[in-house]
Amino acid sequence: MSNERPESPQRPIVLVTDAWHPQVNGVVQTWTYMQRELAALGHDLRVIHPGGSRGIPAPGEPDVLLSTEPARHLARALGPLVPAYLHIATEGPLGWAARALARRRRWMFTTSYHTRFPDYLKSRFGIPAAITMAVLRHFHRDSRAVLVPTDALRGELGQAGFARTRLWGRGVDGELFRPGARDRLALPRPILLYVGRVAPEKNLEAFLDLDLPGSRVVIGDGPERMRLQARYPQVLWLGRQAHQSLPAFYDAADVFVFPSRTDTFGLVMLEAMACGCPVAAFPVTGPMQVVEPRVSGILDADLRSACVAALRLDRRLVRQYALKRSWRTIAQELVAAVVPISAGLRHPASR
Repeated sequence: MSNERPESPQRPIVLVTDAWHPQVNGVVQTWTYMQRELAALGHDLRVIHPGGSRGIPAPGEPDVLLSTEPARHLARALGPLVPAYLHIATEGPLGWAARALARRRRWMFTTSYHTRFPDYLKSRFGIPAAITMAVLRHFHRDSRAVLVPTDALRGELGQAGFARTRLWGRGVDGELFRPGARDRLALPRPILLYVGRVAPEKNLEAFLDLDLPGSRVVIGDGPERMRLQARYPQVLWLGRQAHQSLPAFYDAADVFVFPSRTDTFGLVMLEAMACGCPVAAFPVTGPMQVVEPRVSGILDADLRSACVAALRLDRRLVRQYALKRSWRTIAQELVAAVVPISAGLRHPASR
């Protein structure tokens, strides 16, 4: 398919997502960039999100609003609009409401698989991964294309019974994230930096427990912050920072440490690399798809060894590798992936 679609500016791509500003996570960042890049390509992406809806905080995530009236909120937001394309980004209340609406109106739709909910819900609440995976498989069953960020994850989902998966990667803003002055953090070197959610699934203690000289810095917030900040007072905890301010911290750091074993991708690794900061991570699904070993970072089951080796990498080559991925290309891939709501055979009714 070409990048000329959608055919009509009066019929936009509609995105339904339970994750949106002021949340700070990879889902929000990805779709914020998609909105900008699609507009530059002449396409209209309308976002329906929980803002303006009655809601409750997600368990363990007080900053994440879950709509308690998703069907009504979706109907209000859509009004009489019949979109050209419908994409459902998340499996939350709004995502389920959009799925039900599409099935009722016999619209084709596409979905994304952004988050490893089976791993997250097991680690946080002890819910068996098989149960969560069965629910997700049902959610995505009638999607005409389930967009996944890496080939490795696509393979995993295929083995779990997901049909019609399609690779849809991630990019980096090379203009915003670029090398600059390295003086933002006046700390003993080497400076080891983490940026992201401070949550159980991020495996942050694997980073904070490392026996290494220098300084450790954590940027981000989440349900584990108060506990970890009390346990590791020697770490510089900077809390949530504006997206535009992150390049100065990546520039100042000597190594970006990504201890998560569950992320489907890890946008922050690309951002750090675009600033020339090498990555140290475990050799697991997300980092294995983002990092070029011994060029833009080091992947090692021994995270300490990865950090030490990453210090020796050439920051110019780190950036060059990151710039192979642009958000413009990712937006073009999205346009090629979405399916007209009236395309092809109608899906069967839910059982």
